[in-house]
Order: sequence, then C-alpha cells, then structure tokens
Amino acid sequence: MSNAHGRPVREGASQRSAEGRHRRPARRGGRWHRRLLAYRGIELLPSPSPEDAREECLLLVHIRKVVGRVTYRTCDECAEGVITDVVLDEPFRDCGLGTRALSHLRSQHPDVNWHTTLDSRLTRDLLRRMRISTTAAGGTCSHIRSAVVAPAGS
Repeated sequence: MSNAHGRPVREGASQRSAEGRHRRPARRGGRWHRRLLAYRGIELLPSPSPEDAREECLLLVHIRKVVGRVTYRTCDECAEGVITDVVLDEPFRDCGLGTRALSHLRSQHPDVNWHTTLDSRLTRDLLRRMRISTTAAGGTCSHIRSAVVAPAGS
C-alpha cells in the first residue's frame, strides 16, 4: 500500500489530512477572517476624547472591547478637520479596519477637508492611501491651530 506520493504506508497507520499535520480544520483563516470581522463584527461609535475636551474619538468596538480609536478635531467655521491619533490593536492592523474608520469619518463629515499631524510608520501608509495630507502642528485652520498649540489647562 502506498500514499499519493508513492511512498509505502503501513496498513494500520492513520491517514493525515491534506491540510497538514498540525492544522486545525475547524479554525477559520487568519487574515481573511480578520478582514471579514472588520466589516461585520466591528462597531464604529463616536465618543468624546478622554484626554482633551476639544477632541472627539471614533471608537472601534468588537464584542464590547475597544480594538481601535481615531482621535480628531473638526472646525465647523473653516470646514477643516485634523486627525491627531490612530490606534489599532495588532490583530486588526492589516485587515482594512483603518480604511473603514477613516471612510466612516469622511461620510459623517462630508464637507470637511481632512489633514493630519501624524508621521509614524504605522499610520503614514494608511493616511497616504486615504489621501489625507500631512500638515504642521494643527493644519491651516486658525481655530484648530490655536486649540492644538494652547495647553489643555488654559
């Protein structure tokens, strides 16, 4: 008796599955499953920022656990917005969740021109894909710039 590769196999030996020796067949695929979760199982909830009263957050929640956050400021007078922070948990980084969150922000504030002050490696590619330009300390809006430059206590 031989297997598919022509190697001899003992008669009483168990046949291994085609997926591999240590693969669990009931487990869903990692990256594809996370991408599916990004569009089905994640709720996007607006919230005030815990650090600063002038900022707002978009919380990314998966089964009562916050897995990400986008912190931003908007100015209704100038129709400009500044994204000040993007945080995603490690398992949700490369599954399209950041793109979904920023697209949600754009749909909630359709007349706002978005900028960012972030220049970290993790967020640079996301913001470039979403065509959000990088600016200095607070953007071109004088209302947001004064709020970013002024200390939180004043």
